[in-house]
Amino acid sequence: MTNVKPVSTEAAAEQAWQHGVVARNGLRLGIDLDGVVADFNAGWTAIHNAEFGGELTADLVTMWDGLHRIGGFADMDAFWEWARGNEHRPSIFRHLDLLPGAPDTLRRLDDDGHRIVIVSTKPDWAVHETMHWLADNEIPTREVHLTFEKSEVDCDVYLDDAPHVLHELVQHRPDSVVCRFVRPWNEPVPGAVDVHDWTAFHAIVTAETSRRVTETSD
Repeated sequence: MTNVKPVSTEAAAEQAWQHGVVARNGLRLGIDLDGVVADFNAGWTAIHNAEFGGELTADLVTMWDGLHRIGGFADMDAFWEWARGNEHRPSIFRHLDLLPGAPDTLRRLDDDGHRIVIVSTKPDWAVHETMHWLADNEIPTREVHLTFEKSEVDCDVYLDDAPHVLHELVQHRPDSVVCRFVRPWNEPVPGAVDVHDWTAFHAIVTAETSRRVTETSD
């Protein structure tokens, strides 16, 4: 028989109080999609291989805005024209896989009382497919912003992988925590916090919540 150590009334009350504090002080978390929640590079390279018979892999992507070179397109405009889909398939955004740790951590953060705010940049032709993708993958959000000006969306903590976006957020949101999801195509940004996985991001959000609760109680 397994011995289960009982939780004291005091400990249970403390846990309940902490959960209540987090719920009342939940943060707005600005979450990017491609390269952060969705495995964009694995998705488009798989479609490219199926159509052109190549053997591209996601690890070939090591720079921002260099996808056309890997795919053999004249420029990024040509890449995006191919990416939008055709009569035989939807766009590359429609059926992307989730990155490890993303769905479970987002649900935990949502359960903790935080507001998941999707802040992503998409072409106009990808808007509807993006909304379908969010629903298909049951991303716990009630707020979605598809915009080229991410700093206009007010959040307490941001998670992004785009180099230019990280600089923009650090500049225009100095009171927020800006997290760089470390990828081969981005470099450290002064003022941004490096995050290597979703477990680390959860820890940062928890620490920021505790810091704000402490400031409020003081």
